[in-house]
Amino acid sequence: MPNDFNQQVIDELRANKGRVGGYFEGARLLLITTTGARSGRRHTTPVGFLPDGERVLVIASAAGAPTHPAWFHNLLANPQVTVESGAFTYEARAVVLEGEERDRAFARAVETDPGWAEYQEKTRRVIPVVALEAIAQDGPGSINASSMGEAIKVVHDAFRRELALIREEMAKGSGTTLGAQLRVNCLTFCAGLHNHHTGEGLGMFPVLADRHPELRPTLDRLSEEHERIAELIEDLRGVVTAEDTDPATARAEVERLTTALEAHLTYEEEQLVPILDAA
Repeated sequence: MPNDFNQQVIDELRANKGRVGGYFEGARLLLITTTGARSGRRHTTPVGFLPDGERVLVIASAAGAPTHPAWFHNLLANPQVTVESGAFTYEARAVVLEGEERDRAFARAVETDPGWAEYQEKTRRVIPVVALEAIAQDGPGSINASSMGEAIKVVHDAFRRELALIREEMAKGSGTTLGAQLRVNCLTFCAGLHNHHTGEGLGMFPVLADRHPELRPTLDRLSEEHERIAELIEDLRGVVTAEDTDPATARAEVERLTTALEAHLTYEEEQLVPILDAA
């Protein structure tokens, strides 16, 4: 039977390209579509996730219920799932983490939100942690947009949301070191932004320069900004990977990156979105 609350979250995340309000405002959410273990029907469920490099982690907590959630049983039977982040839709293979790898991932989750530990205390089962690993495909990934201009804005907004979450997490942090999951969040963000800018530099910018010679000064400026942002990314990576990182230093690096990136994204949208949409 469909869950009305879940359906509202599903509809909102899809309509707003990854943004949701209410109880889940500011949370990291994905939609996963699994194949029913017995029925064979497709079921979509909103789940929280943790960044983890080139994959994401989801936790089958069921709020501490005595049994695993239905979506977990489904992916055990059929590990290929469809993942929707709001910005992207892609196929992934679900891998259940085991042993020390599971324990380390769950400990990172608890460090970020003690609610996960409360769920574990409520149940006798060991709450599973599942890695969703994107399945390689030919060509670019599926961006949830109807035009090239909208695609740029959707991807940019996804970076803005994640960077805002990282800044909020750093502001809430306490102690003399960064949390393990916060380090992973920063490194995952840095890798994603680097890949995005590399793709633009190798793919979109040369095509635009060929078709629109008048854009060359704009594209030159954007390329120079990519180089500057790449330096800031490396500075942030260096800080968050250091064992004795001072959280204040990390926050300062994040603010430097935020200032440069927001100016860059805004300029790129102003200059390129109208041309891409017109094409």
